Amino acid sequence: MSGPGRNDLDPITFAVIKSALDSIVDDMAHTVMRTARSPIVRDVLDYSTTLCDAEGRIVTQAKTVALHLGAVPDAMAVVLPEFAGDLHPGDVIILNDPYHGGMHLPDIFMIKPIFHADRLRGFAVVIAHQCDMGGRVPGSNASDSTEIFQEGLRIPPTKLYERGLPNRTLFRLIATNVRLPLLVEGDLNAQLAACRMGERAFIALLERYGVAETAAYLQALIDYAERLTRGAIARWPKGTWRFTDHIDGDGFDDTPIPIKVAITVHDDRLTVDFAGSAPQVKGAINSTLSFVKSAAYLSVRCALADDVPNNEGVFRCIEVKAEHGSILNPRPPAPVAARALTGYRVVDAMFGCLAQIVPDRMPAAGEGGNTVVCIGGYGADRQPFVVVDMINGAWGGRPAKDGVEGITNPSQNMSNTPVEVLEAKAPVRVEEYGFAADSGGPGRFRGGLGLVREYRLLADEAVLQLRADRQRFRPFGLAGGGEAAPTRNVLNPGPAATVLPGKVTTTLKRGDVIRHEQSGGGGHGDPLDRTLDALGRDLADGKTTPAFAARHHGVAFDAAGAIDVAATARRRDSLRRSKGEAERH
Repeated sequence: MSGPGRNDLDPITFAVIKSALDSIVDDMAHTVMRTARSPIVRDVLDYSTTLCDAEGRIVTQAKTVALHLGAVPDAMAVVLPEFAGDLHPGDVIILNDPYHGGMHLPDIFMIKPIFHADRLRGFAVVIAHQCDMGGRVPGSNASDSTEIFQEGLRIPPTKLYERGLPNRTLFRLIATNVRLPLLVEGDLNAQLAACRMGERAFIALLERYGVAETAAYLQALIDYAERLTRGAIARWPKGTWRFTDHIDGDGFDDTPIPIKVAITVHDDRLTVDFAGSAPQVKGAINSTLSFVKSAAYLSVRCALADDVPNNEGVFRCIEVKAEHGSILNPRPPAPVAARALTGYRVVDAMFGCLAQIVPDRMPAAGEGGNTVVCIGGYGADRQPFVVVDMINGAWGGRPAKDGVEGITNPSQNMSNTPVEVLEAKAPVRVEEYGFAADSGGPGRFRGGLGLVREYRLLADEAVLQLRADRQRFRPFGLAGGGEAAPTRNVLNPGPAATVLPGKVTTTLKRGDVIRHEQSGGGGHGDPLDRTLDALGRDLADGKTTPAFAARHHGVAFDAAGAIDVAATARRRDSLRRSKGEAERH
């Protein structure tokens, strides 16, 4: 095949095949959504779908969890040599072991080889977060495990189906080791249905356009993404930029955990180096290198134009480095169950660094990544229940727009679980769900508001695992924008309230209430430049209080409580003069 500059392919056919591939992976994603059994897959949408060519290179990916998909190349790099010469029609491979191609144990990779005319032509890949994979706590996602062996069932690359026949031993092994076998098996079947759907559609594409022609267009699609990415990077300023963000602690130690990144812009490629980031920690927030790569890839992708295809071509332009033995590339048997939190902080650090390179493209920090609230136990009938609720909150302010709220983190494409689903599936009652006023960082364009969720336990007893952050190191603002409000976790709000740390595993009793107040997004631009019309809307909607508007935006109010335009202008002028004098000194 010729390289990125080949021009002997029909552009119309190229566009049709590109759209067809995008439709296939989106249809795979819809298949998972329609057939999954557990709320975390069906409602939260914690899954991803993609297609790879025969070499294991991503050619297209669905609009699903971006943090998953950049890890597929590392998974394929383990699977392909493991099964070299031993892949056949009807085979299905699964894995979840973080030290053999996976990310953390709840995320099961399912990989189905696609054959046509007895030759391997590609792979359908679906990743889904299972509601439980065994281990010491329900949900298998605790941040206070201290080694991988506590976290659940580890599956190295193994055939779930061989030549179309199920591996009944593996099915029984999984069912015996998880708390909710019917849901887990149901979600595995949803993954399989999506893989089969992708296989059928990809074979139809081969039969319509021919094997050789389709392979040529797949190569051209990867090359096209690389060409667009290199072209964009070539226009960026050259040099090295640095940024540091922090995780509050690992749940065992309150020592701040730095995530340091240096991005070097070469002629048409990037080196992303995380040297100086914290060593691996005792708690389960260590992250596999594959996950860190994925976070770096998607962050750069956010800085590119919308029309750049999401495939291997983008990855080719980005070299990612992280020291072995660090929190971003741990040595086994380090625990990694809560590694998503660290991935989110990698994205925040990447955004902070990229904002120095392409400031017109990057938002301020979001809420810090979703909060995971896991409540598991046994009902009156002694049947197990597991609630895995992922609270998706807010974006930071953008160069020309406010941040948005009640929405997935930019690295995810997930959804908040409907209250009715939570209450129907487990003995919990959601007593409050809404926005936290004043939680977004102030700026010319404010950060989105964080969310509040409050749960009451209706069972006799349950184990609570809570994974949150941003209590001390709040989401940062950009271009003079302010930080967002900190996260808070409260057990039994009221006179006897107990404020909980960000990462905790504890026992709840009947009637206990757990309240989570999530950070918002950081602000963008000088808060004194926010328009009074925008502030008026925020005040009317209850998103901003008068006290917050006065303190951060220099707003003055008349005796009736309305914004006093003239007094506000005078106050803002005074604040700007005071700020200028402080900066000079």
